[in-house]
Amino acid sequence: MVERLLLVIVLFVFGLAAYCLVRRCHLRRAAASALADPILNGFRPGTPAVVYFTTPGCVPCRTQQQPALARLQSELGDQIQVIQVDASQDPDAARRWGVFTAPTTFILDGRGQPRDVNHGVADVPKLRRQIEATAL
Repeated sequence: MVERLLLVIVLFVFGLAAYCLVRRCHLRRAAASALADPILNGFRPGTPAVVYFTTPGCVPCRTQQQPALARLQSELGDQIQVIQVDASQDPDAARRWGVFTAPTTFILDGRGQPRDVNHGVADVPKLRRQIEATAL
């Protein structure tokens, strides 16, 4: 019994370490192309941004992520930018940023550097925390 528990703990730690490594690599890949990426042509320096990858057929995008981003935009106003990218219309952008699922959101600091990534739906409190962390 103890061996099984130890195996579960080792597998959990290994999985968590692998997730953190993949996430870090994902952010590094996005950072390498962020400044020159055409999807950021309208980026206003000095203002954090959420780059939001979606597709027309993504139900969680329409029912959860878009309302959360609209609420965040209404709460923060000019203190945040939301840049929406349709991954089906611009698959090259999705490939450059390493997007493999919709919704995916990247949090950019005021210099346009990716600081956080969310695979799947991110609620308003989580997005707000991530945006506030870019100011530190």
